[in-house]
Amino acid sequence: MGDRVMRKSYGLALGRCLALGVLLALTGGTEPAESRERGQTSANAGHGTRVAKPQRGRASFYANRFHGRRMANGQRFDRNSNMAASRSLPLGSTARVRNLENGRTAVVSIQDRGPFTRGRVVDVRPQVAKELGMRQQGTAMVEIVPLTMPAPGAG
Repeated sequence: MGDRVMRKSYGLALGRCLALGVLLALTGGTEPAESRERGQTSANAGHGTRVAKPQRGRASFYANRFHGRRMANGQRFDRNSNMAASRSLPLGSTARVRNLENGRTAVVSIQDRGPFTRGRVVDVRPQVAKELGMRQQGTAMVEIVPLTMPAPGAG
């Protein structure tokens, strides 16, 4: 009986090690010590740092009625801030959003989750939508380039 339990737990441990190895291989390994100490990684940094790829898709902006409501990070929504929502970028990341229709850009801080409408990649605040020149249309095709990302486990 004891031998059977030992083989089963050894098999589970081996499976976990293999899964971790595959995960590290797919994500490019770990970050350098200086990146972990800073708590962020730059998308333009050197070899070995986590780099998210630029994304393209439609951006939309929050309605003013969300002002004061809590976001995914626990803070209150401020319609005049440079915060944005993304489903894929980690909370605390910063990114440059470029309107592909007119070339205007804005730097945003990812502090919320969303958008929850198919085909949209980012929700920005009304103030950022104004900077990007998309207030009239409501949506715009954008490119999102991550600039900094929090280190894994930070936060």
